[in-house]
Amino acid sequence: MTRSILLMLVAVLPLAQGCVPLVVGGAAATGVAVAQDRRTAGTMADDESIEAKASGRIRNRFGEEPHVSVVSYNRSVLLVGQAPDAKTKAEVERIVRGVEGVKSVLDEVVVGSATSMSTRSNDTLITSKVKARFIDANKFNVLNVKVVTENGVVYLLGLVSKQEASDASDVARTTSGVQKVVRVFEYVD
Repeated sequence: MTRSILLMLVAVLPLAQGCVPLVVGGAAATGVAVAQDRRTAGTMADDESIEAKASGRIRNRFGEEPHVSVVSYNRSVLLVGQAPDAKTKAEVERIVRGVEGVKSVLDEVVVGSATSMSTRSNDTLITSKVKARFIDANKFNVLNVKVVTENGVVYLLGLVSKQEASDASDVARTTSGVQKVVRVFEYVD
């Protein structure tokens, strides 16, 4: 794929929920992503399953009260968001650790009020800017680095070389709006 097409997909897909033509086009992009991802197809399916099960169990236990996002990459889970109290935060982590296939959990949930919709929108914008800058920098395969932003903090996940981790961190760190970068990489070298 050319850089401009990839840039367009990265910028538009988060905004296009429910749009059938983009979903069909996205399926082609997904095929490319699967072919170039360093995880096996089985691990990718496990990650999706872990995210769905953990999120569902948290929602079943608490409803919408804790604003927690569950991100699984290579069966390692990142938890970000806000919980109303320490007890809820600890219970969320316990629930996620109990999901089949989870090998580790990094709990970055903070105790406090849920972020506003404007903060969440800004986080989405920051994620898009970081991904677009990854493409523009052309230093590594952007499909090997997952970007998650929560309250201005950018989390970088993936199976990467140390050089790729350094390059991704430098690009993310110098993106406007980013307050902090947290590396949650696994290294392949």
